[in-house]
Amino acid sequence: MMRSSTPIRRLCLGAALLAALWLAGCGTGGKVAGQLSDAAPTASGGRAGSSSAASARDYRRDAARHVYALNGSRIYRGQLPPLLYAIGTLQVSIDSAGQVRSLHWLRAPQHAPDAIAGIERTVLAAAPYPVSPRLGAVVWTDTWLWDESGRFQLDTLSEGQLQAAP
Repeated sequence: MMRSSTPIRRLCLGAALLAALWLAGCGTGGKVAGQLSDAAPTASGGRAGSSSAASARDYRRDAARHVYALNGSRIYRGQLPPLLYAIGTLQVSIDSAGQVRSLHWLRAPQHAPDAIAGIERTVLAAAPYPVSPRLGAVVWTDTWLWDESGRFQLDTLSEGQLQAAP
């Protein structure tokens, strides 16, 4: 009886191993942990600069400037309109080499999946981010102020917002 179960057991183990290898090969399709959309980064041509930030709070300005430098035509110039299409707060985990490791939405604009995808695509395309020898890996948190035109400001570098007429 032992001999007849051995080939079946081997067949089952082989099938399980094959299935596991197939699933591992599927990967995540380029998505990072915490990503809500299927947005893939476009080539940014960015290079990892350097940051002298001593804290994550200090790093915010360097990361925001980096994103602005790569997206000049997409930055909303001047004060934002009183009503914005979407506002989202996103934490981006950046490793010691400036690569995005994960995303964590603190406030995702669920009513605007196109804005979520646009923000995620912009964040991913901006890698590598400035490297901070003092911090190593860092979590960058910023609020994205998204206009219906697809242009945006980051709260860290925002020029403010117009008041609605009474």
